[in-house]
Amino acid sequence: MKTATKKKTKEDKVEKIDDKKAKTHPLIKGVRITEKSSLAADKGRYTFNVTDNANKNEIKKAIKMMYKVTPVKVTITQITSKTVVRRGIVGVKSGGKKAVVYLKKGDKIEFV
Repeated sequence: MKTATKKKTKEDKVEKIDDKKAKTHPLIKGVRITEKSSLAADKGRYTFNVTDNANKNEIKKAIKMMYKVTPVKVTITQITSKTVVRRGIVGVKSGGKKAVVYLKKGDKIEFV
């Protein structure tokens, strides 16, 4: 017995694209997931990897636009690059910038 399948229309594709655009911003590279940051997320502090030219005000606006919550405070930390050796081959772990976003009590960010 065959089941009826719905044909995908252009409108369905547009909705998926719009949802994807809503969760991205050129300044924010992504969520920084570590043991320390996951423990801090329970207390309303979320950590993101950001571009090197991002500043606090721009990050506040980006978080407000992406997740519909208003940050109370944003701190930025520069991550230094490090030299690593694996199996005798020397490499470099690239550095970058991370931002810690503090939200007021009761606000949460849901990551999909």
